[in-house]
Amino acid sequence: MTTEAAAGEGRSGRGFDGFAPETLHLAGRTFVIRRATEADVPALVELLRDDILGAARESGTEDAVPYARAFALIDADPNQLLVAVTEIAGNAESADQAGSVGQTGTADQTESAGQPGSSDQSHDDSAIVGTLQLSLLPSLSRRGTLRLQIEAVRIGASAQGIGLGTAVFEWAHECGRRFGAGLAQLTTDKSRTGAQRFYDRLGYVASHEGMKLPLD
Repeated sequence: MTTEAAAGEGRSGRGFDGFAPETLHLAGRTFVIRRATEADVPALVELLRDDILGAARESGTEDAVPYARAFALIDADPNQLLVAVTEIAGNAESADQAGSVGQTGTADQTESAGQPGSSDQSHDDSAIVGTLQLSLLPSLSRRGTLRLQIEAVRIGASAQGIGLGTAVFEWAHECGRRFGAGLAQLTTDKSRTGAQRFYDRLGYVASHEGMKLPLD
């Protein structure tokens, strides 16, 4: 992986200020991990929807207002980094995949063979094949440890089965270190047993019970 940013870049700045795109070479393919833009939102929403749980949770791009509002809040907060993982044009396994929207997987599914279809949406001659959101959470607990929260991870079917999920998590951990985080944490739905096995392999420990309460 190569990066345009210097080591230790975030320690003297605010949140993810100073983040720069990074390039990942994997299985003969080239991916760029970059900050998502407003133009990426429809493709990212499709990635979130193209999942058993996401299909029930997300309204889709036909109801763009809540997603536009959420993106504006994320983009304005230096402690939030919404990521688009893009594949450089010409590296896709087959030309007929480009521009189509198919099945996606949570991180654990990237380690198994991909299914036909893709979640490709063009952006500057590249295709979006994945997303995740990183949050830096300041806290007094654990002696003031800055936490890295990792959520909403999706890898499109066209990029599954090559270890991209693992590579993206390794990148996220290193990114968190560069920006001063001392602990990585995430939540996963209890029904995602495959995802839980994947996180176990990455070294995560199921040390807490997560709870949610709708406020609307």
